[in-house]
Amino acid sequence: MKQLYVGGTWVPGSGEREVRSPWDDRIVGSVALAGAQEIEAALAAASNARPDLARSTAFERAAWLEAIARGIREREADFIDTLVAEGGKPVRFARGEVARAIETFTFAAAEVRTLAGEVLPLDAAKNGSGRIGIARRVPAGVVTAITPFNFPLNLVAHKMAPALAAGCPLVLKPPDETPLCSLMLAEIVSGLDVPAGGVNVVPCEVEDARPLVEDPRPAVLSFTGSAAVGWSLKAKAGRKRVLLELGGNAAAVVHSDADLELAAERCALGAFAHAGQVCISVQRIYVHAPVYERFVEALVARTQALGVGDPRDEETVVGPLRADRDVERVMAWMAQAEAAGGRRRCGGVRDGRVLTPSVWTDVPETQPLACDEVFGPVVVVYPYERFEEALRRVNASEYGLQAGVFTRDVGRLWHAFEALEVGGVIHDDAPTFRVDPMPYGGVKKSGLGREGLRYAIEAMSEIRLLVMRPGAGATGA
Repeated sequence: MKQLYVGGTWVPGSGEREVRSPWDDRIVGSVALAGAQEIEAALAAASNARPDLARSTAFERAAWLEAIARGIREREADFIDTLVAEGGKPVRFARGEVARAIETFTFAAAEVRTLAGEVLPLDAAKNGSGRIGIARRVPAGVVTAITPFNFPLNLVAHKMAPALAAGCPLVLKPPDETPLCSLMLAEIVSGLDVPAGGVNVVPCEVEDARPLVEDPRPAVLSFTGSAAVGWSLKAKAGRKRVLLELGGNAAAVVHSDADLELAAERCALGAFAHAGQVCISVQRIYVHAPVYERFVEALVARTQALGVGDPRDEETVVGPLRADRDVERVMAWMAQAEAAGGRRRCGGVRDGRVLTPSVWTDVPETQPLACDEVFGPVVVVYPYERFEEALRRVNASEYGLQAGVFTRDVGRLWHAFEALEVGGVIHDDAPTFRVDPMPYGGVKKSGLGREGLRYAIEAMSEIRLLVMRPGAGATGA
């Protein structure tokens, strides 16, 4: 059983949880669970570590981050196996997640080395004569973080790396279903000279995690997960700065001048990778009417060619959903869509926790399959007559994370960039595209703030200003 990592040491918890594979339900590990006493110890340790982390140099922080990246690389095979086992993630995507986590820590180290303040010409104001200002970033304080099951390594990296880069102690609640990768990261940290309490990892029950949200000592709460939970946590967080990376029902727009085969290929992968359990998974596709049927045929063909089943198989794209209740919810939404006139073009067949990927047309846009977050291997396709109409229908969603636009016309792309109410517009690719240095986050129900190393470091730090009178007291001697 893996223990809790609190205050620089491994400690037993108040309980235990088995970790099971969603593919075959076998036990792949067990972890200690923190109770109220261990959560308090983690918060106290993080608070006590604040001065030491705040005094650490950019050189030291960059060295820690680079050492974590090396540690992941050295244990690459173990991390890949764990992602497949605890999360049911197809091995091809597990391999990619490990590579991205290495990059995330590496980019964070680079940001530490280049994070700069600025000198302000205060004499630009009438009363500023003889004064200059120096602004620099300082750590905001303790960061608490809560992460989801679907990217149990890289989304943890997106909390840990910017917190360490900013000089902030971290208390992390890893996902209930997939906590093992977080504790493996803690094993790497435990071999470094990070101040005790600088990183704390505490698997726990939801109820026991309340102090991570409500306790006044943390300065920042960073949450990735569902919109319903994220916004409810914000309401309970008091004066903390709250960063929310939440869900969506991401859309792609395919215009008639686009490369249809490219669009079909990218949308199929973007909709169905990891069984659609990605917050920027393609859920809606709006296609210019003159090429609508051609595109649907191409998308169905691409979808039916995807590998489905055992996540350990190199050919698998669509593995299991996380739990039986997730399968049952998606099945119920598909039945509702079908009853409302929706047409299933392919897929939607259940085998245990695996659903074959399904393409739908004629689904009313008020159906949950279209307007809510499915988080499953489902995509719905609609025709449009005018590009402006497509943009309006994309914006009709309560969510706004990312959108893809397939077109060869730069003017049309720019119009989409200005009009779409999303955090990011992706050209000639699915909205699922993400690289880790870019600003990433949503608007509307999809979130608050941005991840991406520089942006998260800024969110976990404060600007402090020094106003100087350099000439005060000068004698001229």
